[in-house]
Amino acid sequence: MPSFHPVRFFAILMCMSAALTLSSARAQDRQPKPSTGSLERIELPSRHIENRPVDVWLPTDYVERVRRGERFQVLYMHDGQMLFDPTTTWNKQAWHVDITLDRLMRNGQIAPTIVVAIWNRDKFRASEYFPKKVLERLAPKQRRFMLDTYMERKAQSDNYLRFLVDELKPVIDSRYATRRGRESTFVMGSSRGAVLSVYAMSEYPRVFGGAAGLSVHWIGKFERNAAIPMATFAYLSEHLPDPAGRRLYLDRGTETLDAMYGPSFDFGAEVIRERGYTDANYMHRVFPGTDHSERAWSERLEIPLLFLLAKRGP
Repeated sequence: MPSFHPVRFFAILMCMSAALTLSSARAQDRQPKPSTGSLERIELPSRHIENRPVDVWLPTDYVERVRRGERFQVLYMHDGQMLFDPTTTWNKQAWHVDITLDRLMRNGQIAPTIVVAIWNRDKFRASEYFPKKVLERLAPKQRRFMLDTYMERKAQSDNYLRFLVDELKPVIDSRYATRRGRESTFVMGSSRGAVLSVYAMSEYPRVFGGAAGLSVHWIGKFERNAAIPMATFAYLSEHLPDPAGRRLYLDRGTETLDAMYGPSFDFGAEVIRERGYTDANYMHRVFPGTDHSERAWSERLEIPLLFLLAKRGP
């Protein structure tokens, strides 16, 4: 197996980030086109964060199901511009969430579900996705490094979650036939978005009944370190909610950036187990040979979706 070079990978990542910014500037907020179902665009001014598009995915038979009196689970997903249409993304990859969800619903494997896709805002992604209460646990020098290097000098994750919970969720529940309770409200993301999803369930345990994180980026930056995972797990050891009635899914690959995740991923699993999570409500998976990309996440998306959204007995 070829060796992994963190410095070289970081340089490549910075080039990719620049490409993302240029791509966004050229095709500013162009709405994706799903392969199945439909997307409805919500432009929702926020008091908490910079405005951005939110796309709501509805299955093809949404109207028919509503007429039959059915109501829908809601899956909130970060990095919303990367979820449906590879022709509109910076790297020409997408999760293809619509295709997988459509198949699972048609097969009767999961309950009716809609997706709320919240776009990121490029350079503010780390600022909004790095948990503020974890940042506060870092030593001052490490905290300043994170703020200056990755976060545009401000921590906005708590404001981002306020937007989701206080502004966006009420609009979704008023416009669509949703099941509004915790047991039907889920949050999912990848990389930094994976960490944010666990943080969201921990900060708002009465709102989110389940979270999923693919390629979970416990290390917080683009090199191995102990400080950020230790601060994260100290937070989770106090705030990860009671497992009763909840579901938590986390995974990683073994290539590119995911090659750095092994120690933190394993230790994080121990912390979560110590909070009382068992195989009944917690799944962690390693996918050998897979990298840190939308293509990889798309290929295994069925697994977390089934774990979170599968029909349960009475």
